[in-house]
Amino acid sequence: MKRALFLTLIVLAITVPGITTLPPIDRDESRYVQASKQMVESGDYIDIRFQDEARYKKPIGIYWLQATAVKTIFGGAQAPIWVYRLVSISGAVAATLAVFWTGTRLFGRTAGLAAGLVLSAILGVAFEARIAKTDAMLLAFSIVAQGALAQIYVAARNSSPVRPALSWLFWIALGFGILIKGPITPLLSALTVATLCFLDKDRRWLRELRSARGLVIAMLITMPWLVAISSKSGGAFWHESVGNDLLGKVVSGQESHGAPPGYYILTYALYVWPFGPLMLAAGIAALKHLRSDPRLLFLFSWYVPFWLFFELLPTKLPHYVLPVYPALALVAGWAVAETASISSVPTRRWETWLYWLSVAGAAVVSIGLSALAVAGPLYLGGGVQPAGIVVAVAVFAAAYFALPGREGADLRRMGSAVVAAGIAYGLLFTMVVPSLETIWLTPRIAAAVKVNKPCTNSRLASAGYHEPSLVFLVGTKTLLTDVEGAADHLLSDPVCALALVPASEAARLAERASAGGKSIVPVALIEGVNYSKGKRLSLRLFRIEDRSGVRKTPG
Repeated sequence: MKRALFLTLIVLAITVPGITTLPPIDRDESRYVQASKQMVESGDYIDIRFQDEARYKKPIGIYWLQATAVKTIFGGAQAPIWVYRLVSISGAVAATLAVFWTGTRLFGRTAGLAAGLVLSAILGVAFEARIAKTDAMLLAFSIVAQGALAQIYVAARNSSPVRPALSWLFWIALGFGILIKGPITPLLSALTVATLCFLDKDRRWLRELRSARGLVIAMLITMPWLVAISSKSGGAFWHESVGNDLLGKVVSGQESHGAPPGYYILTYALYVWPFGPLMLAAGIAALKHLRSDPRLLFLFSWYVPFWLFFELLPTKLPHYVLPVYPALALVAGWAVAETASISSVPTRRWETWLYWLSVAGAAVVSIGLSALAVAGPLYLGGGVQPAGIVVAVAVFAAAYFALPGREGADLRRMGSAVVAAGIAYGLLFTMVVPSLETIWLTPRIAAAVKVNKPCTNSRLASAGYHEPSLVFLVGTKTLLTDVEGAADHLLSDPVCALALVPASEAARLAERASAGGKSIVPVALIEGVNYSKGKRLSLRLFRIEDRSGVRKTPG
């Protein structure tokens, strides 16, 4: 209990700093939170909408959790972004505790603690925990399912009694995983089971899964909403989620996210920083024990097939393979518990090359994070920040302590790396990244709208800047349109309307308004970089000129 509480505090210390200062991230996070916001506004908790557009790529689970957090904590739809992010932080806490539970059951309490520390501090978890979307909560349910499955397999292979609760837990986690992100959790478990059946000819353990009962449990969790959304959408949910989103990722690189095989080898160093070399070294050591240790065989079957599957998919993003990194964290925990000498693992040439490539990858990521912390504010903000220098020092300290020591895996070194990484993340997301004002266009637009809106119910029409964060921060009724649509919006409500257009289009907007018998006046200029597209923008905020000289504030 004390260790679980300790890990919970560690995760909170690593992930909470920055959730209030980091602006909404485009595009995925802003789409998720806006859809959840509209659920609270409309009271419709079955359909998923971004403004008037159906959002059927993912199931309902994350939206329900975010909407519940908004209503419970804030009491209304106007909750700030940090309230939505609490769901992801809860997922990170649950994921870490699930790894601790699994590691403790498989290898002992020291291994469980070490695995929990590793998972809590890798960059992938630290980032996803701060972003209000599916991946942190998906990670939690995936680890619970895999942890239960591992204990069933290992107990059965050792001819030990299998606790009945484990099969219940496996299928319940599978069901909730489906509600969070569709087939990902079942796919992870199915690939693990298939690999175990291929490598281990003794398949009697499968009876312990109680599959007939388990499928009923999973269906009871998922079917009510699936039936409801099928009825409400007329089948559009299945067409979009399965036909376009799922099969689209399988057939081609979707949404400009295509990449060749080998992508996840390159992004490994980034998402598991700073523990990439340690996890790899432990993995190499574990390979020598696969035939004799069913626990390590399970972890191998957890990691390799899922990783290979996504390497072969055309569509790739770094977080797609996040559910397999807990297997490496558990291997690192095993290395600590078994006092495996992983410092001298690279004995064969390919092992040596692989290990030192992982060290080089960790060094590159460390240099990149340090450059972002020191040079980022200089070029994209108001100048070098002292916090950025502290981040750079903490980053290299974390990378150093995360390396295997002379005696192999060392819990003290792990703890030092976790502390240093936590300091780096905290300052990076609390002070450094929010200070990059050049890339945070939406918060500045929202501030300009708040100051300059003629009426309390003024509505903004935006041409040339259609990021979802604008809808979340300025309001659900924000009109995303072109210059002609922005002009028509001003003319339709000359007292209260606002329009945002690129500065280069200001003359066309004025001409269109003039043709309608009105003059426009600029009230704000917002310049910066739209990081979603990598384009520099100069945007002007306009309203209809008030010739009476009196600002009206109806409704």
